Amino acid sequence: MHDGDPGTGPSAPPQRADARRNKETLLDAAAMVFVASGVEAPVRDIAAEAGVGTATIYRHFPTRADLIIAVYRHQVDACAEAGPALLATGPTPHAALERWLNLFVDFLVTKHGLAAALRNGNADFETLHTYFLDRLLPVCTELLDAATASGEIRSDLDAYQLMRGIGNLCIGADSDARYDARRLVAVLVAGLGSVFK
Repeated sequence: MHDGDPGTGPSAPPQRADARRNKETLLDAAAMVFVASGVEAPVRDIAAEAGVGTATIYRHFPTRADLIIAVYRHQVDACAEAGPALLATGPTPHAALERWLNLFVDFLVTKHGLAAALRNGNADFETLHTYFLDRLLPVCTELLDAATASGEIRSDLDAYQLMRGIGNLCIGADSDARYDARRLVAVLVAGLGSVFK
C-alpha cells in the first residue's frame, strides 16, 4: 500500500469522476460511523451508511487500516481545502480564520477513535502526522498571514503553536461531557484580535 490510499501513487491512472464520488461517499460514511461507533465499528455498518455492499468497501479498502488511513487523509484534505475557499468567500480574513479553526476543532474532537488507532505502531499510520502537518500548517499560516495583513489580529502568532494549542484544548472533549472544547477555542480565537497587539 502506498501512503495508505490505494490508487493515489504517482503512477496511478486518474480515477473517473463517478469512481471518485463513490469513493468519497464511502469515506464520508466511514467517517460518520467512526465518530458514532469508533474505528472498530463493523464494516456492514459503514456499508449500510454508504448504501453499498460490504464487498464494495473491501474492494476499495482491503484492510481496516487502509480504510482508517483513507478516512483520516480524506478529512485532512477537506480541512485543508476549506481554508483557501473560506478566505476567498469570507467577509474578512479574521472571519475566514475563525471559521477554519472551527472546522479544525471539529476535525480534532471527532477523531479521538482514529487517534488511538494511529498510535498502534503501524508505519502507514506514523506517516499521517507528517501528512497532517504538511497539509494543514500552510493553510493555517495563509489564514493567519491574511488576518495579520488586514490588521485584524496580532502579528506575533505562529501557525504551529496555534494549532498545537488548539489541539491541546481539544484533548478533554472525549472524556468529559461538561468540557466544551469549542467554547474554549472561541475564547482563544477572540484573544487573537488586534486589540491585544
